[in-house]
Amino acid sequence: MKGDFAVRLNGVTKRFGKHTAVDHFDFDVPRGVICGLLGPNGSGKTTSIRMIMGILHPDEGSVSLFGGDPDRMRREKVGYLPEERGVYKKMRCLEFITFLGEIRGVPRSEGRKRGGSWLDRLGLEGSADKKVEDLSKGMQQKIQFIGTVIHEPELLILDEPFSGLDPINQDVLEEIVRDFHARGTTILFSTHLMDQAERLCQRVCLISNARKVLDADLKELKAAERRGVVAVEFEGPDDWLRGPEIERVEVAGGGLHLILRDGADHQEILKRGVSAGARFLRFDLVEPRLHEIFVRHAGVDAATAAGVPAGAMGERP
Repeated sequence: MKGDFAVRLNGVTKRFGKHTAVDHFDFDVPRGVICGLLGPNGSGKTTSIRMIMGILHPDEGSVSLFGGDPDRMRREKVGYLPEERGVYKKMRCLEFITFLGEIRGVPRSEGRKRGGSWLDRLGLEGSADKKVEDLSKGMQQKIQFIGTVIHEPELLILDEPFSGLDPINQDVLEEIVRDFHARGTTILFSTHLMDQAERLCQRVCLISNARKVLDADLKELKAAERRGVVAVEFEGPDDWLRGPEIERVEVAGGGLHLILRDGADHQEILKRGVSAGARFLRFDLVEPRLHEIFVRHAGVDAATAAGVPAGAMGERP
């Protein structure tokens, strides 16, 4: 049903001259979920978001927002934080926030009240009467975020929202995203930071070179991709490690990682180990990180551009 989705893109293509920015892209965002649109810079994330917001129009395919065209009435239900940050620098902070609330239908008195609460929450309680230009870039980004959510939207679209924030403020923003989700808000955010997407998202869509690579529920995706590596800790003989299923053995923490050959059955390894007299303290299939899944499907170059270098997967920059 149309009403089950906040956003639907069907076969969407967008070209700029000879360059195809988005190529036959199908994408759904169910209501009430946190969905991450993930991929390296230049992969088509921002172009897709601009089509959802009606800023750009697709050359092919269709875009649906709340079950219809992304017209002004439907866009008013959206809080949109663009990748390019923009504020009225000469305005005072609370005045600016109140103004953004008014143009989104929030009465001035209510906007000032909400704005003051948000300034307090984001550690800007002393900034209400300061000009926006007098704040640091990170603080200006907080002001713009407040303006994005001041009208309590049904859908939050955040384009690279963590960019430029220090780790502490990244954590604050993550907490706010979770709070909005708990209220039933649908959240779509684009990012190249795989670790944050992994912590926040229920659904992920991975894109590379203008095309969709993966699109799935994150838990289901990880379950489907959970293959190829077994973490083991044991006591006793180790000759059972030499078998046709195991490509190589790596030391990992206090145990070993068994890298399996394609199609190998890890249960056969366990049976052989037990028969050999090994006493197992741990024998688990290792759940893959989101970065690893992207590497499998998009290649090392695309995945490295989308997140962090191989070997440092999941670390916060």
